[in-house]
Amino acid sequence: MLLIAIFVAVPIAVYLQLRAADAQKAELLLDATREQGRVVAESLRPLLDQFSAATARNLGETLTRLVGPQIKIKVLLRPEGGSGPDSYFYVAAAPAVPVEYLKQERDRLIDSGVLAELRESCDTVLPSTARYTNPSGQDELLVSMTPLRSEAGCWVVMTSLSTSDLVGASLADPYWKAPEVRAALGIYILLAVSVMWLFFDGWRALRGFAARARTIRGGQRGSGSFAAETAVPELVSVAREFDALVARLHETADAIRFAAEENAHAFKTPIAVIAHSLEPLKRAVTNDLRAARSAERIEQATTRLLALVQAARRMDEAAAEMIDADAAPMDLADLVRGSCTAYAASLADNGLRVEFSTPESVRVNANPDALETVIENLVENAATFSPPGGCIRVALTARDGMAELMVLDDGPGVPESDLHHIFERYMSSRPASDATPGEAHFGIGLWIVHRNVTAFGGEVTARNREQGGLSVLIRFPTI
Repeated sequence: MLLIAIFVAVPIAVYLQLRAADAQKAELLLDATREQGRVVAESLRPLLDQFSAATARNLGETLTRLVGPQIKIKVLLRPEGGSGPDSYFYVAAAPAVPVEYLKQERDRLIDSGVLAELRESCDTVLPSTARYTNPSGQDELLVSMTPLRSEAGCWVVMTSLSTSDLVGASLADPYWKAPEVRAALGIYILLAVSVMWLFFDGWRALRGFAARARTIRGGQRGSGSFAAETAVPELVSVAREFDALVARLHETADAIRFAAEENAHAFKTPIAVIAHSLEPLKRAVTNDLRAARSAERIEQATTRLLALVQAARRMDEAAAEMIDADAAPMDLADLVRGSCTAYAASLADNGLRVEFSTPESVRVNANPDALETVIENLVENAATFSPPGGCIRVALTARDGMAELMVLDDGPGVPESDLHHIFERYMSSRPASDATPGEAHFGIGLWIVHRNVTAFGGEVTARNREQGGLSVLIRFPTI
């Protein structure tokens, strides 16, 4: 819109300036032509004062000598005692024209009302820019009428220009009809159309880039490339770099998965050996309290190390999944209802209640498996902190183009100093007395929640409730 406004405003501003300059030029031309008509009239005064049938031929020859190639002069006479426009008669003209032509032109000037402008006093120069069509079918511009009084009557020297001439056309026609203006306008329109076409073509190519990026972000491998979708030659090299970047991202995701599997397998083997080797040691040191205590600590550390390996593998797999996450339109309300219904049944055995509320439908662009993991981790995290008889509340709402999912529990909450760090890797605010071996206690559950939510353009925040417990809020753009 800004580009269109510039293309409209610039020619208007330039045209107004040029039109003002052209108006000044036209005024100067009119003044010069009127002055020339006045000079011709004054030059004819001696002949007109002594006009007779014998001097009529001299009047025509004098006009021919005085008139230039572009100006037309016609001399009219209103005999003494005559009145009104019908009393004027052509006496001479330059360039010379047939008598019948002059009669027809006189009638046209009478019909147009030009002759009616002459005053009875016959002593005032009447500037005029009347436009009329002469008997030959050409347009003429009447520039001035100079009255001269003599004994024969009232003489009028009329000065006119043909609009087919350059000077006459510049005076008679509006400025926008000037050939140079029309040529400039044609060139400018061609330039504007070319620039707008280039702009919209580039805009369309960039929208194709955005659509391709959304497809790739959705994890649809092999669904096309940037270069294949690019119609602008200047963007081909950029598109190829994007394709190379996407390929490297997919390779990185695969490498993370393979590394996670290989590392987990490599660590599990020596850990398993240590765990199996502890059994005979524990039996052998039964009577040695100190040695038995050491063996127990080794067993606890081994169990914890195994949990850490599993947690690290889970985090690496989560990172790889987010690179290749298959995003698509989905109904978040259905997913919340299904997950909460399942947890309500399983947590009832532990004395916990799950209450949930959702609209009929809330559609977002995300991956159902990834969001299901988000809901599972939030509900399980709330369940581990909620006291017996506690309630976990899950509420989904849609407002202002955003889907808001809130999970509340009746637990102890989180220390304010840790509240802004609970979504970090390996961050856990669980008391040491509750820290049973297992990956859920290593602070990766909420990290995965944050990872999955932000991967699909969402955001997650947490705060302590005034009445006790923790509130976690997730927001997604709706579609």
